[in-house]
Amino acid sequence: MDWEKYFESRSGTGFLATSNKNGEVDIAVYSRPRVMDDGTLVFGMTDRLTHSNLQENPKAVYAFKEGGFAGVRLYLEKVREETGGAALEEVRRSADRIVGAGTGDQVAFLVCFKVTHALNLVGPGSPG
Repeated sequence: MDWEKYFESRSGTGFLATSNKNGEVDIAVYSRPRVMDDGTLVFGMTDRLTHSNLQENPKAVYAFKEGGFAGVRLYLEKVREETGGAALEEVRRSADRIVGAGTGDQVAFLVCFKVTHALNLVGPGSPG
């Protein structure tokens, strides 16, 4: 699946679920990810529970809900993170533009994931 085309052509709401090493689960609202040339999905993160969980357990699930019951569930594995650089600065600018002025100042990390599995939001089968 070409995730860049998918996310560029749809609107909706995303949720990122993580858990710590003890299996205690967190879920948070997240914007659509940036898609890198290699297919890696990238999210800007603050220094809060989601990021903390990923330090203990690199696996996550991103659910993206379009209208009705359409959407995808992406099973992710963290491959790296960055604390500086041009990509992080662009994510910060986007956060200011989309969420509100000053939001970007809270984004401390750029976290990159590979998609290990993809399913439709509802029902069996994989998207696309």
